[in-house]
Amino acid sequence: MTAKKVLLIIGHVPSPNTQKLRDAVEEGANDPEIDGVEVRALSPFETGPDDVKAAGAIILGTTENLGYMSGALKDFFDRCYYPCIEETEGRPFAYYIRAGLDGTGTRRAIDSITTGLRWKCVQEPLLCKGEWCDDFVNQARELGMAMAAGLEAGVF
Repeated sequence: MTAKKVLLIIGHVPSPNTQKLRDAVEEGANDPEIDGVEVRALSPFETGPDDVKAAGAIILGTTENLGYMSGALKDFFDRCYYPCIEETEGRPFAYYIRAGLDGTGTRRAIDSITTGLRWKCVQEPLLCKGEWCDDFVNQARELGMAMAAGLEAGVF
């Protein structure tokens, strides 16, 4: 039997709505049609370099805080950047942002750090901006499902 590939979801969830987004990503990734992927959902504070190294793909989730990513996600990058840089080159990833404004600064920061890590963004970032919309949950579910299906199929 072939070992399952690991999809790591690193989601910052400081509010009920961001919890809904992270849960929807996890739910989509655990779609019953996808059986070759093990989904691990952790907070940025729980995630360490070994988790990143073991993952076949990663989904990052953050809020927009003062035009930047959450401090929790920045803390994750601060702790994991150098221990992972040589061993995770080309790692496929995607991300979502819950942005009250436009998400531009948050996106720029994530793109900058992941470019330094030489990770490969395999989906257009999901930007949930402005007033809360229940469709954000559906979009997050689709993101999780697409990432898990792509990982299982070996697309990336």
